[in-house]
Amino acid sequence: MRKIQLLALLCAGSAGLAGCASKHIVRAAPPSVSAPPPEEASPMPQPEVPPPVSTAEEPAPEVPSPAPPPAPAKRPAPPRRPASAETADPAPAKPAPPQISPQLSPRDLAATKKNTTDNITTADKNLQMANGKQLSAAQKDLMEKIKGFLTQSHEAIMADDWVRAQSLAEKARVLSAELVKSF
Repeated sequence: MRKIQLLALLCAGSAGLAGCASKHIVRAAPPSVSAPPPEEASPMPQPEVPPPVSTAEEPAPEVPSPAPPPAPAKRPAPPRRPASAETADPAPAKPAPPQISPQLSPRDLAATKKNTTDNITTADKNLQMANGKQLSAAQKDLMEKIKGFLTQSHEAIMADDWVRAQSLAEKARVLSAELVKSF
């Protein structure tokens, strides 16, 4: 009885170690490293074929051994520029990107110009009210932002970009109203 139990235990153990009947083999994805490009090699010259050998008793001419293949041709170095040309003419500066602004009808343009000038006038009046007063650091910072928006608005007017000028003047007016409220 002991042998049967040992044999049954041995069979169960070997079946357990063997695993299941169907194995799923999962292969890893191929590495994503690409192979280096093949080097440019000059084509090998075709070997010379010796002339057919005749069966006559003439001595066979000596066939010269094939010459070693020529070394691959190297690329010529790019021509150098003279040093004086590099220092005399620096790279030209890139032109400023073009400003794109929407096309306004004459009626809309007139309204935009009026709104812009009104906003600039209101912001300037509010800044005049702040002159001569003791301002906190936050109020001084706000005043500098208003002046920056007004300057940018005037630059946009000079560039004939009335939509941008109106937007900047509106920001200056709103901030100047907040400045006046903070007194």
